[in-house]
Amino acid sequence: MRRFLTLLVVSTSLSVSVAWAQALPSAKPEDVGLSSERLARIGKALQGEIQAKKLPGAIAVVARKGRIAYFETFGARDPGNGAPMTRDAIFRIYSMTKPFVAVAAMMLAEEGRIVLTDPVSKYLPAFAKQQLSVPKVDATGRLTYDTVPAAREMTVYDLLRHTSGLAYGEITANQPVKDAYAKAGVFKADFPYEARTITAAEEIDALGKAPLSHNPGEVWEYSLSVDVLGRVVEAAAGMRLSEFLDTRLFKPLKMADAGFSVPKEKAGRLAQGFATDPATNTPNKLIDVSAAPKNDSGGAGAVATTGDYLRFAQMLANGGQLEGTRLLSRTTVTLMTSDHLGKIKDNGITPGELLLGTKGYTFGLGLAVRQEDGLAATPGRAGEFMWAGAAGTYFWVDPKEQLVGLLMTQAPGPSRVYYRKLFKQLVYQAIADELAPPMSASQP
Repeated sequence: MRRFLTLLVVSTSLSVSVAWAQALPSAKPEDVGLSSERLARIGKALQGEIQAKKLPGAIAVVARKGRIAYFETFGARDPGNGAPMTRDAIFRIYSMTKPFVAVAAMMLAEEGRIVLTDPVSKYLPAFAKQQLSVPKVDATGRLTYDTVPAAREMTVYDLLRHTSGLAYGEITANQPVKDAYAKAGVFKADFPYEARTITAAEEIDALGKAPLSHNPGEVWEYSLSVDVLGRVVEAAAGMRLSEFLDTRLFKPLKMADAGFSVPKEKAGRLAQGFATDPATNTPNKLIDVSAAPKNDSGGAGAVATTGDYLRFAQMLANGGQLEGTRLLSRTTVTLMTSDHLGKIKDNGITPGELLLGTKGYTFGLGLAVRQEDGLAATPGRAGEFMWAGAAGTYFWVDPKEQLVGLLMTQAPGPSRVYYRKLFKQLVYQAIADELAPPMSASQP
């Protein structure tokens, strides 16, 4: 009987392993040109942070050439009760929702239901004839603001590249814009990036009336643009954003747990952060995903497992398809991962400085894009694209190195930028192409 139970446990373990392997193929690190010994440095570094009580728990994944070479869990899924991190943990991904919505918009563009240069008001009439909040210094040296008509209307293209003139109340220095967002309920000073407590119609009406922080097309400013892009998707598709994404993205890619809320039967798998941030000793506030929100925040509202997001990232790495299911054309992915800022990025903080504290990145359509192998204080190659979330999640795709990296945690404090850089650095140092077996003459 004991032997039977032992065999049953082994069999069950193998079944779980096989199930994960089917999610995305696995490989020994050396088979895809990575060093097992060097990859182990990732775990050593993350465990050190967890033991120092600076990080609650994390999942780190490295895939190369379409196969998972490293998929490890660390620390606690819930530091409150000590539950260990598990591969099926569900994470609030915050701004890593944005690439989902960018893909949705590009799907509709491929079908001719959206044209990127369309004014947003074509889909959302409240965004016609918007006003601009212009700062000025009066004769006494006091900062004041004038309101003037915007030079032009924002376009769908502006939403995709964050040049719409919209802002985030948490970031903007333009006080009338901040005040308007607070009054509208899309900015809460005591609860960062929680814009899901008003309906989609209320959000559209409020943001349409709020002044812009810049003329559309003139400045790159990280913003509520993708929340508005989600409303454009809804108008063009004739359905709620969560429904469109579930039907057209999540189900085709077999992203079983991706969505905008966590059902009761899955609540125990939701990853949690520390009650207070270890670096600042301020309370950590994470959005409540236990019930469907009033609006599906395209900028910060989704949840997903590591496996879910890995499939999405690999689809982009493959040029728009995964396992025979094509969501976007290769040319559309190329368009999304090209520079769409030009000299605009010289007008203020750049995408790389916002995300990693370093220059060297421009912005495409929904994603930050690396322009050169150098000129950035992190490893990477020209053409790499990435984004991250305010609760600590981070991903990037490097087409030249055929590499996908994914770090999932719920650590929303300022240290999250450090962990992005640390993880990325440790992934690239593990590349050792000489370890990969030579391709045989019969291999393509």
